[in-house]
Amino acid sequence: MKAICVKADGGLEVRDIPEPDALPPGHVLVQMDSSAINHGDKSFLAMPQAAGNPLANRRHNTWGASGAGRIVAIGDHVPVDYHAGKQVAIYWSLCRSPEGIGLWSEKALVPFETCLILPDHVQMRDYSGSLVNVMTAYAFLDEIAADGHKGIIVTAGSSATGYAAASLVRRRGVPAIFVTRSTSSRDMLIQQDVEHVLASEEEGFEQKLGTLAAQLETTAVFDGVGGALITRIAPHLVMNSTIYVYGFLGAKVPVSTLLVMGKNLTIRRFSNFESATVKNRSRLSAALRDLEGQIENPMFRTRIGREFSFEQIDEAMAYEAVPGAKAVLAIR
Repeated sequence: MKAICVKADGGLEVRDIPEPDALPPGHVLVQMDSSAINHGDKSFLAMPQAAGNPLANRRHNTWGASGAGRIVAIGDHVPVDYHAGKQVAIYWSLCRSPEGIGLWSEKALVPFETCLILPDHVQMRDYSGSLVNVMTAYAFLDEIAADGHKGIIVTAGSSATGYAAASLVRRRGVPAIFVTRSTSSRDMLIQQDVEHVLASEEEGFEQKLGTLAAQLETTAVFDGVGGALITRIAPHLVMNSTIYVYGFLGAKVPVSTLLVMGKNLTIRRFSNFESATVKNRSRLSAALRDLEGQIENPMFRTRIGREFSFEQIDEAMAYEAVPGAKAVLAIR
């Protein structure tokens, strides 16, 4: 079968690899429909140290973390819900396995815990990049609640994770402010009935943010941008706020030490696959079951910028869509 694999120099190429002839316990074989390309795919290939060893636990150096497909076979000890014929959205990093085959392949081999069962009537392609963003937002909200925070600021408000967070905070009743780069992206979120949205390009942005942050007690910042934006908003954060760094778009987080001391700011990283929600097997199972009941929410669907074939992988990796949209490898 065909798969996209990582070469010794970190580049990608299409190879023919053996199709699994036996399934390990706890694993499912999935006929892939489509796989999205996330910012993380590009970042981890360019900076492997950011993910430890991103090729660990990938047979044949296969790549791909997000996708959707249909289960065609199951190994022993897989729950009956995950039977052949079920549509699933998959996020590789939820449970890594040395037996696994990555999602940029015609058939993926993954632990069943990486899969969210989709309703039979939905289009799989609409969820080809969804689970990574939904689980990131879900695990983040769990983590900030455990840390004692009542409200959040999301700097990448128009991203796929931002859209997922907008839906989840509404369901959980968490006060939230969403920051977008442009007024057009702000207006799109407002059209989705998201209440507190600010564009960083609008006049008086910093002052508006500071006022809202104080009113809503948004002391947790989900920072998927970094760089200049976090420099702009840090002076306007509430005392004792924590900036959770997620993403690599801005690379640097230049916040003055005087400001850190004066506002007692904390800067720490957030990793969804190292979160308590994902690392604890029972919590992960509960989260997936909870999300199964919400997954049809339009805010969770993958926004597809353009579809590519395997042979167009270099073009797909270079593709830049509008904020929140993704390049998708169409397999079927």
